[in-house]
Amino acid sequence: QVQLVESGGSLVQAGGSLRLSCAASGRTFSGFDMGWFRQAPGKEREFVARITWTVGITYYADSVKGRFTISRDNAKNTVYLQMNSLKPEDTAVYYCAARSSYLLPYSDWGQGTQVTVSS
Repeated sequence: QVQLVESGGSLVQAGGSLRLSCAASGRTFSGFDMGWFRQAPGKEREFVARITWTVGITYYADSVKGRFTISRDNAKNTVYLQMNSLKPEDTAVYYCAARSSYLLPYSDWGQGTQVTVSS
């Protein structure tokens, strides 16, 4: 069974940086597609970024392009989200997600980590 555990969320001032981590376990993730999503209070969950586990191809939401970077460490089974130039509107609970193919919906989710950006 896939387990995803996020960490790294915190309170940070606008313009600051944070790095989120997602530790994945429970199976081999070769061929998987890993994503980061976020949900702000009163809003629907939205896509932030994703990465293909094997090749490392990345995709970003327009709202974070140029500020956030998704990466993975295959040896550590960990996916990262480096967030720079943070804005108050980035405040949300950030979730890590996994799917066995980009053709399928994300089927495994972490518990989330809170990111709060103060102005």
